[in-house]
Amino acid sequence: MSPLPAWLQTPSPTLGLELDAHRVTAVLIDRHATPPLIRASASVPLPPGAILPSLTAANIPGREQAVRAVREVVDQVGGRQRRVALVIPDTAAKVSLLPFEQVPSSPRDLEQLIRLQLRKTVPFPLEQAQVSWAGGPVTGAGATFAVAAMRRAIVEEYEGVCAAAGLHAGAVDLSTFNVVNVVLLADAASQPPPGDWLLVHVTPGYASIVIVRNGEIIFFRTRRADADEPVPDVVHQTRMFYEDRLTGQGFSRVLLAGGSDVADRAALVREIESRLDARVTALTLAGVATFGDRIGATDQVLSQVVAPAGLVLREGHP
Repeated sequence: MSPLPAWLQTPSPTLGLELDAHRVTAVLIDRHATPPLIRASASVPLPPGAILPSLTAANIPGREQAVRAVREVVDQVGGRQRRVALVIPDTAAKVSLLPFEQVPSSPRDLEQLIRLQLRKTVPFPLEQAQVSWAGGPVTGAGATFAVAAMRRAIVEEYEGVCAAAGLHAGAVDLSTFNVVNVVLLADAASQPPPGDWLLVHVTPGYASIVIVRNGEIIFFRTRRADADEPVPDVVHQTRMFYEDRLTGQGFSRVLLAGGSDVADRAALVREIESRLDARVTALTLAGVATFGDRIGATDQVLSQVVAPAGLVLREGHP
């Protein structure tokens, strides 16, 4: 079937929305500008308990509060488009890295193989799950797929908040995946240093650590904010695993995203640097998008918009 003519296609969303346990954030992006322009952003705090990300339980007990917050941030950014790119917490899904020595040529057979492997790790019936994946190129050694599994009822909870606010979630994805998207989009437009790189994404509710090799995720771990292990300790454990199990030869870059809510962000950076023996660089949107004149591009604003901006920009990327 030939592609639909442009006037029949659904346009990619220019409005990004992130629903998190602590806040709702909206970002409006003009992708026709060069580089893309962030025209407006807004963030509204949520009362405790309005959103409680979980793999198995209901996520949004405070639905009315969440809907009000969504309406408020959308009104503030002036978004007229009803189709949004929706970002949800990493802790609402199970992320697994599945290596296969042989990869089926049929997409249906691949899905069956992935679901078979997921049954060993996912804490809910896969019949109730919505599963998505991305994988590197298939070589003689096979391929590894980054797989996200989420209870369908939980996906519908987040989509339902958007619908109640008069919006349609045209794309739904996890927060940290789209922080990674920002880095990959920046790399595509520049000449980044070769080698593996590590991302530490810190939010008020969790921290996720990702290692990327040749544009593909080879490690992903999420630590909830109420866990006993401090983030620098988890980073150190990641380094040990990387060197012992992933034939790691050191990181060409170490990037920190978020962390604006941390009491002493500078101390966090120093601790991570001491664990890795490497310099930590704060992630920005340089090379990917610019901020409009009326937006103060503070660390706090950047922490809040980077994930929804990453999803909007990914959806509009050719």
